[in-house]
Amino acid sequence: MVIGMWIVFAFGSAIFAGGTSILAKCGIRRTDSNVATAVRTIVVLVFAWIMVLVAGSGSQIGQIEGKAFLFLILSGLATGASWLCYFRALQLGDINKVVPIDKSSTVLTILLAFLFLREKISLIGTAGVALIAVGTFLMIEKKEGKTEPGQREGKSWLLYAAGSALFASLTSILGKIGISGVESNLGTAIRTVVVLAMAWVMVFATGKQNTIKDIPPRELMFICLSGLATGGSWLCYYKALQDGPASVVVPIDKLSILVTVAFSHFIFGERLSRRSGIGLGLLVAGTILMLF
Repeated sequence: MVIGMWIVFAFGSAIFAGGTSILAKCGIRRTDSNVATAVRTIVVLVFAWIMVLVAGSGSQIGQIEGKAFLFLILSGLATGASWLCYFRALQLGDINKVVPIDKSSTVLTILLAFLFLREKISLIGTAGVALIAVGTFLMIEKKEGKTEPGQREGKSWLLYAAGSALFASLTSILGKIGISGVESNLGTAIRTVVVLAMAWVMVFATGKQNTIKDIPPRELMFICLSGLATGGSWLCYYKALQDGPASVVVPIDKLSILVTVAFSHFIFGERLSRRSGIGLGLLVAGTILMLF
C-alpha cells in the first residue's frame, strides 16, 4: 500500500476538527450555538482567504469552470441544509433518536462515493464500513432526563434527521466533485462564503441577532480559536479530498472523535463508559481497514 500526502492531510483534518469541538464547547457555555457558529464562520472565511492569498491562487477564480463552481456552491448549501435539518430535528424529536441517524452520514458518504464516484469498496473495506457503523452506534449513548421543555415526538423529526445525514454526506460528495481541477484553498474559500451566508440566515431565522453584543469576551476568544481550528480542518480536509478517495478521507476525518475524547478527558475530566470504549475501538479498527 502506497501512502500519499493526502492521508497526512486527512489526519490533519481530524486533529483540527477534534480541537474545534473542545474550543467550541468552551465558547458556548452562555452563548447561543447558532450565533457562535455564525461568528466562528467569519473567522473561518478570513482564514480561508488568507490561505488563498498565501498560495497565490486568487487569480484562478476566473478560470474555474462553471460545473466546478456550481458544485462548490452546492456543497456549501448542503452544509447549511444539513445544519438546518439537524437543529429542526432536535427541536421536534428525541435527541437520543436524532443523533444516531445524523451520525450515519459517514457510512452514507462511503455508499454514495461507491455509487456516484465509482470508488470501489473491497471486502476488507466492506468490513470497515460495518465496524464504523457499529462503532458509531455504540459511541452514542442515551442521556437520561435530557428532554427539552416543549419538545414533541412526531413523524416529521425522522425526515429532518434523515435529511441532516443525507445533506452531510452530499457535502463531501459535492465537495469532491467541486474541487476537481480547482486549487483546494480557493475551493474551500468559495465554499465557506456560502456556508457563512447560511449560518447568518440561521441566526436571523431564530431571532438571535440581538444577542451578539452580549457574548462574553472569554467565550468570544474561544469561538474565534475554534474558527481557526475549523479553518485548518477544512483546508486539510478538502486538500485530502482533492487528492484521495472520499471513501477513505471521510472515515479518517471522523477520527477527530479520538482527539475530542482525549482532550475531554484531560481538560474536562470526562471518561468513556465501557460501551463507548468498545464503540471507539470498533470505529478506529474500521477506519484502519478502510486504509487498505
